[in-house]
Amino acid sequence: MFIVDKEKCIACKQCINDCPVNDIILKDNKAHVKNESCIKCGHCVAICPTKAVSTNDYDMDDVIEYNKESFTVDADNLLNFIKFRRSIRNFKSKKIEKEKIEKIIEAGRFTQTSTNSQDVSYTIVIDKLDKLKDLAFESLNKKGEYILNHLTPETEYLKRYATLWTYFYKLYKEDPIKNDKLFFNAPAVIIVASNNELNGALAASKMDLMVDALGLGTFYSGFLQIATNDNNEILDFLHISDNKKIVACMVVGYPNVKYKRTVPRKAADIKWIYSKRT
Repeated sequence: MFIVDKEKCIACKQCINDCPVNDIILKDNKAHVKNESCIKCGHCVAICPTKAVSTNDYDMDDVIEYNKESFTVDADNLLNFIKFRRSIRNFKSKKIEKEKIEKIIEAGRFTQTSTNSQDVSYTIVIDKLDKLKDLAFESLNKKGEYILNHLTPETEYLKRYATLWTYFYKLYKEDPIKNDKLFFNAPAVIIVASNNELNGALAASKMDLMVDALGLGTFYSGFLQIATNDNNEILDFLHISDNKKIVACMVVGYPNVKYKRTVPRKAADIKWIYSKRT
C-alpha cells in the first residue's frame, strides 16, 4: 500500500499529475492514494518534493536521493561504451566476486517491466556448473541426432547446427575442460526468466551493461537456451517455474582477451514518419 504523510504533503499535485493510472486524488487538500488501480510503480515516491509518499510493499531503503554528479552519464561516453562492448568467449580461470554478481542482478531488478509486474527471476549457477554443462551438452546432442535422423526439406537448414551439436558433444566427452565449446570454461551462468519475454530481455540488456562496467564479460548463449527447451531435467535443475520462460542465458566471467577498438556495423534501417506538408 502507498501512503501519503499528511503532515509533509503540500498539495503540489505533482504525484497526481504523474500517476500513470490516475490512482491519486486530492482529498481535504492533501494527496490521497486510493490504492485501487495502483501498479506500485513508485512515480509518486520519486516525484514528491517533500518525501511525503512511502509504501510498506517494498523496502524504502532502496530509495536514493537524486544527485546529478553520481546519477548522470555522459551521452557520448555511454554510446562509446555500448559500441565497445563485445561478446566474450575466452575467459580467465578466475572466480567472480559475489558482490559483482549481486550488482549485475540489481541492474536487472531495477529495469522497467510492463505494468510494473516485476516478473523477472534470476538463476545463478556457479558451484554446480559442471552439472549444467553435462545436461546441456547431452540435450543438444539428442536434439542434433534427432534432426540428422529426420531431415526433411523444411528442416535442412538445421543440419548445420545439428552437426555442430553432436560434434561439440563428442569433443566434450573426450575432454570437458579443453573442449568446452558451449560455456568456454566461464565461472558463472545467469539465467533470466520471465512471464513476459520483453521484460526479461530488457532486464538482460541492462545487466549486460553492468557486466562490462564491472570489468567482466559475457555472451548470450542461444545454444544453452535451445538445450533448455522442453527439457524438464534442466528446467527443474534451474528451478524455472511452469509459468515462466527462459529469456536469456548469460555466460559470465573475466575476459581473457583485450580489444583495442570498436567494430563497424551496417547502416541503421531507419524510416522517418513525417506529417504531410502542404
